[in-house]
Amino acid sequence: MTLEEVRGQDTVPESTARMQGAGKALHELLLSAQRQGCLTAGVYESAKVLNVDPDNVTFCVLAADEEDEGDIALQIHFTLIQAFCCENDIDIVRVGDVQRLAAIVGAGEEAGAPGDLHCILISNPNEDELKDPALEKLSLFCEESRSVNDWVPNVTLPE
Repeated sequence: MTLEEVRGQDTVPESTARMQGAGKALHELLLSAQRQGCLTAGVYESAKVLNVDPDNVTFCVLAADEEDEGDIALQIHFTLIQAFCCENDIDIVRVGDVQRLAAIVGAGEEAGAPGDLHCILISNPNEDELKDPALEKLSLFCEESRSVNDWVPNVTLPE
């Protein structure tokens, strides 16, 4: 057995637990941000917020199902948003289940179609307010991912 195989065996359970923890933290953060009114949904709406007040944005979620992977325009928007977030030190993750995201955020009633959830920004309503523990956990997850050159980590939301 090689050293790489030994390391690979050790990191798989740790990686799975880390991913599940990040998914749970993202779920909590989305619910908390929605309750506080700090959630912006939609690619164009998010771009407007990033243009007007990028210092107030604390976290970004990009979501795309398998059928969205072929949408060139959406992928270009994602690339631009990712670049802007990286340049402005905004943590960013990808989610592969727009329907699950819609179930958490409750997009059916107010935001319209689940297509409005391809990009979600979480803003900081009050700079003096204590940080959300879920946001701190996700920030640590993103920092750890960047240390292994995973700049936009994928997160799986819990069922």
